[in-house]
Amino acid sequence: MWFKNLTIYRFNKPFSIDTEQLEQALTSFSFTPCSSQDVSKLGFSKALGKLGQTLVHSANGIHLISMTKEEKLLPAQVVKEAVDEKVAQIEDQENRKVTKKEKDAFKEDIIATLLPRAFSRRSQIKALIMPEQQLIAVDSSSATKAEEMLALLRKAIGSLPIVPVSFTAPIENTLTSWLETSEIPASFEVQDEAELKSISDEGGIVRFKQQELFEEEVLAHIASGKQVHKLALHFGQSIAFVLQSDASLKRLKFSEEFRAINDEVGNEDPMARMDADYALMCGELKALFESLFKALGGIEQAE
Repeated sequence: MWFKNLTIYRFNKPFSIDTEQLEQALTSFSFTPCSSQDVSKLGFSKALGKLGQTLVHSANGIHLISMTKEEKLLPAQVVKEAVDEKVAQIEDQENRKVTKKEKDAFKEDIIATLLPRAFSRRSQIKALIMPEQQLIAVDSSSATKAEEMLALLRKAIGSLPIVPVSFTAPIENTLTSWLETSEIPASFEVQDEAELKSISDEGGIVRFKQQELFEEEVLAHIASGKQVHKLALHFGQSIAFVLQSDASLKRLKFSEEFRAINDEVGNEDPMARMDADYALMCGELKALFESLFKALGGIEQAE
């Protein structure tokens, strides 16, 4: 339930689809397992996993959705070796060179033969649709995988006018200023990890871990022309994360004290606990976004 990474997008046009409409739209694109000849399949799955009953789980105006992807594990080297063996056999028996068209046909036949016996793996990506904030936050460290989820959502609802969230000033300028001036916005604490990059293309990259970031060693790199592109932060007493210059949040970790708020709910009813944890997480992410976006100078609204 607890999100670990966030790739954030904003709507260009208001998102006004309610829970029931969204559920109906996603149903047509529900996940089904790979057939014997499918290389991969993806589709929407129950938002709360095995405990859930619906593809959309909504609380406090925020919609949780989940996409499942199944992929057949068919190593390229295995296919190549089988093709090479077939080509060598033909060339030896018929004393001629096999054409590229023939090789492509061999490859298709071999894949079709191997697919039914191939192992498969499944992965899930979850996302929060936040109509009040006009945001979508995808729990993925990869923008490519996030886009895969969004492409499926776009197919399901017909249109998804979104862009990656960006700010009025470059994030690296803001983060660099925080370290230079030691003036950190309220609600945030700088932790002990950062990555600095030179402004010039030929310049280097320096990474700090378990390092006091306000020391002269770090500030000297800034003085020489490097900017902060990644910075570990803590929001209040609840969430630790690494903010990147592309506006993504990596390695989110909700503190044990924060997660313990729902201990009174208990674990006797797993569905009730999961629902309570979801509401708790969403409420704190709303607060985080509000504080962080303000600290970064505000979202850039131009399309």
